Amino acid sequence: MKYRPEIDGLRMIAVMAVIIYHAEFAWKDGFLLEGGFFGVDVFFVISGFLITTLIINEYQTTSRFSLKRFYERRARRILPALFTVMLVSLPFGWIYLLPDQLTDLSKSQIASLLFGSNFYWLKSLQEYGVESGLLKPFLHTWSLAIEE
Repeated sequence: MKYRPEIDGLRMIAVMAVIIYHAEFAWKDGFLLEGGFFGVDVFFVISGFLITTLIINEYQTTSRFSLKRFYERRARRILPALFTVMLVSLPFGWIYLLPDQLTDLSKSQIASLLFGSNFYWLKSLQEYGVESGLLKPFLHTWSLAIEE
């Protein structure tokens, strides 16, 4: 697949929507872009498009699709960044979190590695966007789990 600059433009719009949503800029009687989930929706659409395009291209060129090869490529792209965030988070967690919070951090890291963090956060009844989520750096990995 050739480079598609319009996809980068959509990504930029999605990133800005998410940043504005999380920054909670005051606007009139509420916040600017209260529906910041729009950015997440755009990311899901882009991911679906790119993944589907990869699958179709592989099938058209080889007359088959390898799920194993697909996940190998995905792991090479996602896991290095995830491992880096995990390694950086651990010392900060050790210093700043209480024992129960440190246990939650470890459990959320395991759930993230297994791409099951959406189920973990549902089970732990942690609501996305609440103040208590500030000490849960892997709360954002729910979207990776949804994609899987």
